[in-house]
Amino acid sequence: MTKNNFFRDEDLRQIKEQGLTLEKVQSDIERFKKGFPVVRLQRPCTVGDGITILQSDELDRLSQVHAEAASAGRMTKFVPASGAASRMFQLLLSVMERSKAADDAPGETPVDVDARDFQMFLQFLRNLKQFAFYDDLRLVMAGDGLPIEQALTDGHHTELLPHLLTPRGLNYANLPKGLILFHRYTDHTRTPLEEHLVEAAAYAQDQDRVARVHFTVPPEYHEAMRDHIEAVQQRCERLGCRYMVAFSVQKPSTDTIAVDQRNEPFRDETGRLVFRPAGHGALLENLNNVQGDIIFIKNIDNVTVDRLKPPTYLYKRALAGYLLELQNVIFPHLQALLHERVEEQSLKEMFAFAREKLSIVPPAELMQKSRAERIAFLASRLNRPLRVCGVVPNTGEPGGGPFWVQQSDHTLSLQIIEAAQIDMQDPGQRACWEAVTHFNPVDLVCGVRDYRGSPFDLPRFSDPDTGFIAQKSKDGKVLRALELPGLWNGAMAHWNTVFVEVPLITFNPVKTVFDLLRDAHRGA
Repeated sequence: MTKNNFFRDEDLRQIKEQGLTLEKVQSDIERFKKGFPVVRLQRPCTVGDGITILQSDELDRLSQVHAEAASAGRMTKFVPASGAASRMFQLLLSVMERSKAADDAPGETPVDVDARDFQMFLQFLRNLKQFAFYDDLRLVMAGDGLPIEQALTDGHHTELLPHLLTPRGLNYANLPKGLILFHRYTDHTRTPLEEHLVEAAAYAQDQDRVARVHFTVPPEYHEAMRDHIEAVQQRCERLGCRYMVAFSVQKPSTDTIAVDQRNEPFRDETGRLVFRPAGHGALLENLNNVQGDIIFIKNIDNVTVDRLKPPTYLYKRALAGYLLELQNVIFPHLQALLHERVEEQSLKEMFAFAREKLSIVPPAELMQKSRAERIAFLASRLNRPLRVCGVVPNTGEPGGGPFWVQQSDHTLSLQIIEAAQIDMQDPGQRACWEAVTHFNPVDLVCGVRDYRGSPFDLPRFSDPDTGFIAQKSKDGKVLRALELPGLWNGAMAHWNTVFVEVPLITFNPVKTVFDLLRDAHRGA
């Protein structure tokens, strides 16, 4: 273990204030030294081999199954919304920071600005009026005596960027992505926060016309995001749906210590230890605290305009219906298994269901073992949280995908895997990664209660040995950061997992500001 002489008395106080223990911090430093074990891919999931296709005649039936459960108040929508918009505006930030003259002639490249970046900037200017935030930008510039049309005409276009990106104006580069105006409608504009409320009314509304939505938010913008929801909620409720909206922040106790290149605690300019958020995986505690039943999980930036929402609604309901139908088989099986009221033929049928519907592949030698051992194995594997994950055909988007993975007990399981989790120097593993046919759009429906209706303790089903080490910087110095893979990776490693193909039209992320020019975000 790390020696205590790394830490001063004030460090110990800071660790305690963070909600951490010295032992946890020391354990994290040891992890930096040892690294994480790589995931061993067995093969990519493909249609018929880990990925299910829902036929058109199934969609209506599954939607009806969903409707009955939704009416009973079993649905909650969970949206990780703490991500900042800085990456969304990265190119514009680069142009702003590297431009040395605010009054360049039209078409002239500012000093030190990459030519390709500047061409993209000019594309941004040409389409400026198409963005939902145009009117707000025009107003803040007018407040500084800078008519936006004149700025564009006269070539003083670099004045736009400080008014768009910094506290001088809209401050978009520092806001959470959920507060950025994405879509323009006839009489109003919408942020992703509002679009998620609109969606929730379509598949998370109960018989009393109440929809439950939970947002995870950054602590410094908690109040602003709550105020924004309150401001738009009345407009969303015009059609009769009412909302129960809850917020939570990522707990400081889930942060991890940063280290320097020698794996010693990294300190800021004042000498204090530096702790960093551990990524989406740390939101498992937030999800656990929701104490929900059937929970939809979707990223904050994956929204679209109203005219394109119907396929999303259809498949959200179908995924939930599929999960519910699985539970309707799993729960009676568990009742029988845990009370050992199961005949040999029934046990064989349960194993067949587990293999065919949940991709649970037992060790080959298990079937030669005693009946009690086989019952214990199957009961332990079925009595877990369940997730049905929508996956889309792979179009080259960066991110994770669905794979069969070899477990330490020599079984196979279905997992969503990121590139950072595997050994790309291994030719076989790299070939397996490159053969993936589908992509993870973060479109999950989760069953988080057991056969008795009691909430699972979700952290029990995570894999603490899953994660990666990233290189970051602070105060001009390099640091190493410990990050957990997404909530849908290591944090759900020991859940039962089902992959279902959903159409590409349901996946409309906004990773850069230019994505807002795509059809999915226009023509509302």
